[in-house]
Amino acid sequence: MNEIKCPNCGEVFTIDENAYASIVKQIRDSEFQSELAEREKMFKSEKDTALALVKTQLREENEKSIFELKQEIARLQAIIDSAQKDKQLEINSAVSKKDREIAEKNAEIIELKGNVESAKKDIVLKENTLKAEYNAMLKAKDEAIEFYKDLKTRMSTKMVGETLEQHCEIEFNKLRATGFQNAYFEKDNDARTGSKGDYIFRDKTDDGVEFISIMFEMKNEMDTTATKHKNEDFFKELDKDRKEKICEYAVLVSLLESDNELYNSGIVDVSHKYEKMYVIRPQFFIPIITLLRNAALNSVDYKRQLMDIREQNIDISHFEDDMNDFKEKFARNYDIASRKFKTAVEEIDKTIQHLQKTKENLLSSENNLRLANNKAEELSIKKLTKNNPTMAQKFAELKDNN
Repeated sequence: MNEIKCPNCGEVFTIDENAYASIVKQIRDSEFQSELAEREKMFKSEKDTALALVKTQLREENEKSIFELKQEIARLQAIIDSAQKDKQLEINSAVSKKDREIAEKNAEIIELKGNVESAKKDIVLKENTLKAEYNAMLKAKDEAIEFYKDLKTRMSTKMVGETLEQHCEIEFNKLRATGFQNAYFEKDNDARTGSKGDYIFRDKTDDGVEFISIMFEMKNEMDTTATKHKNEDFFKELDKDRKEKICEYAVLVSLLESDNELYNSGIVDVSHKYEKMYVIRPQFFIPIITLLRNAALNSVDYKRQLMDIREQNIDISHFEDDMNDFKEKFARNYDIASRKFKTAVEEIDKTIQHLQKTKENLLSSENNLRLANNKAEELSIKKLTKNNPTMAQKFAELKDNN
């Protein structure tokens, strides 16, 4: 049983366990509900406050983020605007450059077109000039052939050859003063090797560098000659003369085989048979000299360098010869000096041996002198007169006289 006191009237009454438990439960439920309601109210208030705080923080963070985002967007937009401006400037510059290049190309095209037209005109002019020159040369060749054919019928064999040489010499002398101031063109009169050509041409620069040399052979014969020669019959001998006279080129000026179209066509290169050899008709005598001379002018620098190298090689050879001569003389002098030095050493050794013997003899003599001196010091009148009464008497008489 449990006693319960009324808080209002102070009356105490007793209730059983079940009723007490029921009352307690009611009280607890009521307090719990009340407390629960209070806590719900408080929780709702804290919740509203927290929500308001969170909303405020979120709003502030959103506003800050939006502001920062706007700033970043503005910065990026500024970068984009700047890049677009730079790109536009580059595009404008490229377009301007391209326009200039196009304009330059157009100008070059116009210039090239003008050059092409000018070149076409020059080509046409040159073709006409070459045709005219060729026709003139052809006419001159025909006239020369007819002239020499007619000339041969009126001359002896010896006169034909001499006249061809005279013709070439006269043609050269016409241009010697103006075109060949430094050139040598004379008959080859040196027959020490057993044969000789007709003429030798040499030309050199103002500083003395020879850059072209040609061995000429002139050949002709009468139509009535029983044995007809061919040009190639003289190639071997001409090549031999060229090499013996140290000439670079060989040229056969020939009127042989007058009906041979090969030799009548112009300058004929026969270097496939003999090195640097040509066959020409007389009218090509000056042109062949001019062609070979002008071609050789391009090699003057190389020949000058080759000459310098040869001189250097000569100097080196002289230096080597002098060095070898010095080495031989030095070796010979060294050998002589070595032999004399060896002889002197041997003589010194002999002298040393002789002096050593002399020293030994002197030492031996010194010993004998010492013994003699000792004996001399030990010598006395008494010892000298001992067993010698005569000497004793003499010394006694000498002593008395004194």
